Amino acid sequence: MDDNKLLPILSQNLLEILEDNEFYDITIEVGDDPYVKIFRAHMVILNYRSSYLRRILSTNVKKRNNDGILAHIKLPNILPEIFQIILRYIYGGRLSFEKCANSDIIKILVTASEFGLQELVTHLQTFLIKNKKNWMKQNFNLIYQTSFENDSFLKLQDFCKEMMSNEPEKIFNSIDFNSISEKCLISLIQHENSQKNTIQVWEHILKWGIAQNPELPSDSLNYSKDHFNTLKNTLQQCIPFIKFSNLTSKEFVEKVYPYKKIIPKELREKLIKDFIYQPNKKPKLEITKRISTKNIDSKIITYQHTELISNWIDRLDTVLSSRSNPYEFKLVLRGSRDGFSSNKFHEICDNQSHTISIIKVKDSTEILGGYNPDIWKSDNNWRGTKDSFIFSFKNKDNIEDCILSRVKIGNSTTYNSVNYGPAFTGGLVLHGNNFYDNSYCCGNIKYYDKIRETGNYFSVEEYEIFQITKD
Repeated sequence: MDDNKLLPILSQNLLEILEDNEFYDITIEVGDDPYVKIFRAHMVILNYRSSYLRRILSTNVKKRNNDGILAHIKLPNILPEIFQIILRYIYGGRLSFEKCANSDIIKILVTASEFGLQELVTHLQTFLIKNKKNWMKQNFNLIYQTSFENDSFLKLQDFCKEMMSNEPEKIFNSIDFNSISEKCLISLIQHENSQKNTIQVWEHILKWGIAQNPELPSDSLNYSKDHFNTLKNTLQQCIPFIKFSNLTSKEFVEKVYPYKKIIPKELREKLIKDFIYQPNKKPKLEITKRISTKNIDSKIITYQHTELISNWIDRLDTVLSSRSNPYEFKLVLRGSRDGFSSNKFHEICDNQSHTISIIKVKDSTEILGGYNPDIWKSDNNWRGTKDSFIFSFKNKDNIEDCILSRVKIGNSTTYNSVNYGPAFTGGLVLHGNNFYDNSYCCGNIKYYDKIRETGNYFSVEEYEIFQITKD
């Protein structure tokens, strides 16, 4: 018989010994009033399997006296239902999480660590990361607090660090965000990815600060001087890490200025000067250059361009490329391969959504483009979406010299006609029978701002249409 086939039999025999009500030499009182339960066990097994229980037994348990009284220990800080699971593991090496709440698995992990069951600690961390990742993200604070209170939980610590670096927005939106510690919050906002959308960082920090002071009025218009001072004291360690320079003047005036009293005086005066006295000041474009081994099938742009465009799609306007690109750019049309006619464009691209148009202007270094999350059609109608945008680069090599223009009104943002190529209403339109030689890019007070200095017609040297999907 295979040795491995004997293990389940041995496990079952040991569990039967545990459940035997006649032969045992120790009782264990687990829990605290009113939830107390008595377990029967065997000292030799507990001594061998758990260093924690071994220490308790050697310190507190005396041998049976002449009256035959059994050894007895108390574990008041452990829940009976958790101890029962641990005890069955100690005896039979078996675990079942079918009836366990996810939070109970965390309790089992903590108890396993206390009992010195390192192999179980490693197994439970791996199990959680593999099978309960979404729940862990929603309950980030519980995972963070648990992992950094114990040096044994290295896998959970790595999970938290990776999430703080790569998915800060999920932490901000987790159900227990308001419960995270100040230390955790500061670590979170110090990560570069957290500052990609600075106004959201500001709003979440405010939310956290207000949650720490439930006595504050629900409407900030009703705040007194003392209320502002209370919130200021709560957030004084966090505010210096917010990159206010990434904000637009509108964001500052609408979202930050009403809470100006919680910002340190010197910083507050500088921000008022920058955003109110110089309202046309552009937000600082933060650039994190990193070497990418990935490529894109394009004759016009580089992979770094796709990283920036992907950030724009996710409305991370002030960051160039400091995260892994979440989108795949699939080439569906190339002018030099498929032709420069509007008919060919609609033949290939009609009913395709989430497309990026990339245009190389003839006799120029300029690159123009636009994003349409909606589908293209040939029905001679306008279509509307609030998420479309157009953009331009002065040349291929200097990615920082760019202009982004988001749609202002979302009711007629693209025009769909078989006589036109990709057409973003008033902002960027490809038209003409000879390499789109009547194309133009003039801007429109209702829909898009100008992304090109001149409104003259131009011809297209090359153009490409990509469809984007989540990578």
